[in-house]
Amino acid sequence: MNILVTGGAGFIGRWVVKTLLLEGHEVVALDNLSNGKLENIYEFVYEDKLDYIKSNKENISGLEGENFKFIKGDIKDEALLDELFKKNRFDIVYHLGASINVQESIDNPKTTFYNDTVGTFNILEKCKAQMFGKKAKMEGDKWILDKNEKAYPCKVVFMSTCMVYDKAPEVGIDEEHRVKPISPYGGAKIAAENMVLSYYNAYKLPTVVIRPFNTYGPFQKTNGEGGVVAIFINNYLENKNLNIYGTGDQTRDLLYVKDCANFVVEAGYKDSVNGQIVNAGTGRDITINELAQIISSGKVKINHVPHIHPQSEIMKLKCNYKKAKELMGWEPNYTLEEGIEETKQWIKKHKSLI
Repeated sequence: MNILVTGGAGFIGRWVVKTLLLEGHEVVALDNLSNGKLENIYEFVYEDKLDYIKSNKENISGLEGENFKFIKGDIKDEALLDELFKKNRFDIVYHLGASINVQESIDNPKTTFYNDTVGTFNILEKCKAQMFGKKAKMEGDKWILDKNEKAYPCKVVFMSTCMVYDKAPEVGIDEEHRVKPISPYGGAKIAAENMVLSYYNAYKLPTVVIRPFNTYGPFQKTNGEGGVVAIFINNYLENKNLNIYGTGDQTRDLLYVKDCANFVVEAGYKDSVNGQIVNAGTGRDITINELAQIISSGKVKINHVPHIHPQSEIMKLKCNYKKAKELMGWEPNYTLEEGIEETKQWIKKHKSLI
């Protein structure tokens, strides 16, 4: 299949790209590199291109590898999207491109809204036009296609977040759990989710909303608002203190990135999830205090520091992934301990990439 991955140079996006390439698909990765990094996609381009990438980072759109092409561009750029969809027919669009920083969404909600909500609308419009044609019209619940336009099926997999949910009950959060956006990031994601589902219900465009829980693993940033696992491991390896915001009693369901990528890819293959919202997690939550103890092994100091935005903290996140298991046959393969150890070994070996 021919597949587009927006946010394809990001942490999760690059693993989705890798999974798709290993399965023999042709992949176009679109990323504006505001969060993604060229280093994340080095292994997908030809060896003789690497020196060029490293010395010409401002002019790298169009880089190619075997069955892979990278385009530097923004999902808000409608002209760029028009050209991209004119030159390609995509069987699946994995839409991961977005603002991902909760802190930044509080400080600058407009940017988050335009990236996460308006950008998603742009992707939906291009996919709808590819599937039904720009001149097609709906009569009742049926499409009337223009005879002069060619139509190509296209499915949209939208990456949302567990950060749309209210705190979890002990049995875990299923897809019927109450949503309670406590940051503009969560609010923008919910707005985008509703657009994605509306295009399925109104236009019959195949779509699915996926809500992975807290994802960690190789290639995750170890500074700023990177993942807590990567930050803790990096500090541990550098013999630095592990700083915990607040009491550390907040819990997280930590999903290893390879499991997450497999889930994302499978959601694109399965018609059974079309028009649905589907969670992915492990069903096990752990307090940040417990996580710090596991990673520190008693060798570095653990501190508690004031939370910058305590109102944006969800105190308990635990996933119920029963729906993913029933509709997709998906289950996580990695335990938390296995994922942490693999991440630790990767960070040791690849400090220059993070």
